[in-house]
Amino acid sequence: MDLGRRRAWIDHFAKLVGEREGSFVECVGAELDRAPWEVFSEEIEPLLAACRWHRRRGLSLLAPRRIAGRAWWQFGQRHRRVRLPRGRVAIIATWNYPVQLLGIQLVQAVAAGNRVVVKPSEHAPRSQSLLVRCAIDAAKRAGLGEQWIRVTEPTREAGRRLLAEERFDFVIFTGSTEVGREVARECARTLTPSALELSGRDSAIVLDDADTTLAARSLWHALSMNGGQTCMAPRRVLVTRGARRAFVAALAPLAAAARPRRLVSSAAAERAWRLADDAVSRGARSVSGVHEAPFGDDGRSMRALAIVDCPADAPLVEGRHFGPVMAVVTVADEAEAISVHGRFEQRLATSVYTRRPKRWLDPAQVALLGSGVVTVNDAILPTGHPGASIAGVGESGWSATRGEAGLLALSREVVVSTTSRWIRTPIDAPSAAGQRWLRAISRLLGAAGSRA
Repeated sequence: MDLGRRRAWIDHFAKLVGEREGSFVECVGAELDRAPWEVFSEEIEPLLAACRWHRRRGLSLLAPRRIAGRAWWQFGQRHRRVRLPRGRVAIIATWNYPVQLLGIQLVQAVAAGNRVVVKPSEHAPRSQSLLVRCAIDAAKRAGLGEQWIRVTEPTREAGRRLLAEERFDFVIFTGSTEVGREVARECARTLTPSALELSGRDSAIVLDDADTTLAARSLWHALSMNGGQTCMAPRRVLVTRGARRAFVAALAPLAAAARPRRLVSSAAAERAWRLADDAVSRGARSVSGVHEAPFGDDGRSMRALAIVDCPADAPLVEGRHFGPVMAVVTVADEAEAISVHGRFEQRLATSVYTRRPKRWLDPAQVALLGSGVVTVNDAILPTGHPGASIAGVGESGWSATRGEAGLLALSREVVVSTTSRWIRTPIDAPSAAGQRWLRAISRLLGAAGSRA
């Protein structure tokens, strides 16, 4: 598939998604209890932004490129990188951002020239079936035909069967670490490369010099977004003693005004609340003064909770829940915050709040956090940049999705070299004098390089 048809597919896909915004609002609202503005701002617009970026900038990354800096003895040779499609790509989709996440993965897979098979989530079958229908219709309009994109049943068994019975050249999975391990084992059986974007149990660090009002508003928004069902939502806030009082004071009215949200299941709501209740029993407290149990006919509704003065050893601090509850832990200083943060092996995105953001541009400082994404004075929203990649660390997965690195991962590099018929490196061994001369040149160039 040439780049022109890929560009045409992106154009048609974006147009169809925009035209069917009302249908997406209805489907996502019915399946996941999302308000119309949330569907637009958190699903539709990020996907359309990604379409624009891939059309204007992303496709150029796939063009052949010259490899500069050949060795001095490679006269007559030229080297180029050529990027080819992986081939067949399987996308096992997640439910929490059913349009945005699957949509961007579709854009990247097709932009790289691959054929795609999608296994929708069982929690968002209507939303994702509509999205795949847009992708298939776009393929027809771009002259590709329906064979480029196929969809399976939206069941867990369909995902297992897909990997067991079909052969792929690349697999993308977004979801829990537990299921990610199953996907990794199946891919290992056939030596199939994969990208696993798995759960984060992420920290936010609020330092002494932070704007505590900004930090409270930003982190409360990140916690509340999508009912806390975001992989990069803050599970714990590590606030230094110097910032604690002002941060908690700014957080309290936000928590008091929390509105109920329905989670994906009663089990998810119950687990989040039980961990919060356990922390309170250990001496912590809800900053809003209440921590009511899940409610509603199906037990899926709850209000977001910030549990302050949480003991660092409370299970809530581990963050093994997927809902709108965060533990606020008081630490002595930045060093202790990084130490507590380092206890937890799932690191997808870490947030730092400080009035000295330039410190966190230093790679050595960033390395202390061990995360795939670092946001300074913000949370989640910066990761929506269409050119920015997301790559988990440790139990949060491997390989990149989204952005430049995600697009390149869906293609494979082939190095093509051409050598002149007339100017070529001699292949016969030179004379003894010639060998001494060539060694001298090599040493001379090596010494020049060390001085540079």
